[in-house]
Amino acid sequence: MDDTRARPDRPTADWRRHRAEEAAELAAGTLDPTEAYLAELFPDSMLAATDLVLAAFEEEAAAWGAAPADTLVLGAVERAVLALNAVNEEHDGAAYETDERERLCAYIDEVLITAGVEVGALAARQGLGRYEITDAWRDW
Repeated sequence: MDDTRARPDRPTADWRRHRAEEAAELAAGTLDPTEAYLAELFPDSMLAATDLVLAAFEEEAAAWGAAPADTLVLGAVERAVLALNAVNEEHDGAAYETDERERLCAYIDEVLITAGVEVGALAARQGLGRYEITDAWRDW
């Protein structure tokens, strides 16, 4: 039996879909242009850069094997979060609003779970709350 797990969907896929839906509404004339904001909120450069960071994180997590050491996992989380900080800075500190931040943190969590990491136990061993593993490095 193949026990590989599917990679979680990246938040960028949803952001692209929402942007395309808005563009379709604009083209159809069902959305007032003054109410359209998603192309500005999710520019191609931000989406592409975010995808590069998330892909690198996914690849690293997929290579761990069973029971990766906490230092290995936290190192990968730190690198991903710092890279996302850089993307945010490249976009004037406004790449990730509240919803995007929550989605990115949830995605990091999902990738870890898919890689077999017990995130709650990892956090507890570090003296952190269940949803605090990105906080030490996160500027967004």
